Amino acid sequence: MTTSTPVPSDRNQRRAALYRLIWRWHFYAGLFCIPFVLALSLSGSIYLFRPQIDALLDSPYNQIQAEAARRPLSEQVHAALALVPGGVLNAYQLPDGPNQATQVLVGKGKSLLRVYVDPVTAKVLHSVVEDQRFTRQLFHLHGELLMGSLGSALVELAACWTLVMLLSGLYLWWPRGGRLAGVLYPRLGQQGRLFWRDLHSVVGFWVSLFAVLLILSGLPWATVWGGTLKELRQRAASHAVEQDWTTGRASELAQRRAMNMPADEHANMPGMHHDGSMSMTMGAPAAADYEPLERLAPIVEALQLPSPVLIAPPSAQAPNWTARSDVANRPQRVNLVLDPVSGAVVKRVDFNQRPLLDRIIGYGVAAHEGQLFGLANQLLGLLTTFGLMTLSLSALVLWWRRRPQGVLGAPPAPVDVRYPIILLGVLALLGLYLPLMGSSMLMLCLLERCVLSRIAPMRNFLGLGAE
Repeated sequence: MTTSTPVPSDRNQRRAALYRLIWRWHFYAGLFCIPFVLALSLSGSIYLFRPQIDALLDSPYNQIQAEAARRPLSEQVHAALALVPGGVLNAYQLPDGPNQATQVLVGKGKSLLRVYVDPVTAKVLHSVVEDQRFTRQLFHLHGELLMGSLGSALVELAACWTLVMLLSGLYLWWPRGGRLAGVLYPRLGQQGRLFWRDLHSVVGFWVSLFAVLLILSGLPWATVWGGTLKELRQRAASHAVEQDWTTGRASELAQRRAMNMPADEHANMPGMHHDGSMSMTMGAPAAADYEPLERLAPIVEALQLPSPVLIAPPSAQAPNWTARSDVANRPQRVNLVLDPVSGAVVKRVDFNQRPLLDRIIGYGVAAHEGQLFGLANQLLGLLTTFGLMTLSLSALVLWWRRRPQGVLGAPPAPVDVRYPIILLGVLALLGLYLPLMGSSMLMLCLLERCVLSRIAPMRNFLGLGAE
């Protein structure tokens, strides 16, 4: 007489409980992330084509007579400065061609004005506040929902939970038992719920890797994660380290304010002594001298750095005349320190001379913005964002079709299920690497166990009741 052992049954029950547990995490991660994923994917899809958009918006000011005599650059700069009383030259942008207007960035405090000047007549053609340019507004919408540091933290939190959604989704939909249809490719001819299920699983399977890379490459901009990384870099370095990206709106404005403060004014401000003593010397700064532009612009232009190329006078951020390539493909960027008298390049820093961490982040940021390998990068980014939107919309349809009446429709919480060691390790590593997600995960667990599960209406609505 043979008897069946209950071990396989117990094992199957544990697997089913674990599957349901991960499904529950997947559900709640999607519930929180989907509105953000849709908004960020849409704004990111447009921002991928920033160079083309900026070129189109600047095209009305690229009708200058190429053969006409040009006014001195200092005169063009002063024409732009006249629009902002008390403003200073933040940077002069080299024209990309003989028909382009001169672009002058005029700074005052935290503000920045982009002025288009006719180089033939030195008359202002157009001006726009830098933060009101379409692509800059799109950048702040995508990075911080136009809400400053709070918005940046929300976007970072949504990005972290999107990682949970993608990783848990891969576990749930991973092909089992040799079944590839409905996971690697859709089953043709399906309708109704099966159509949406296959659409969700197939798109999720193929887009997840690119989406994870997209999220990780965007973290250096985030206020919390990026700010922590910046702090660690500064502590590890033996001297002050300048990074090529900002970490949130506050970081960007602080950097801009330093560039808008003349070097001599910075030296005369109180509290500038290195020994910590206060200086009360408040002598008026000398009038800015922009004559070196006449010598520096042709020399920098001859170097043929990737555009846009910006030449900046001494400021609180940099005590010397500098030039930099601000090209979107960051591995092509170059920074120069210039001698204003002779025009010689005193120092040149190419991308491959930067610290390894900066180069890794530079490649990631360029790929994130769709600029690392041209149009193909833009199209790959567009495919990824469209995939994320398809994933989100199909999830909403599936949820709407299967939701029970009167409850949220979350998978019921399994009773007495144990987290496998591997899963706990993955969650711990994610929580340490993404501290904002780790803290929110702990808060969510405590809220569910200590509060929501004790309130009968909420317990039933969220599916927290014991089975």
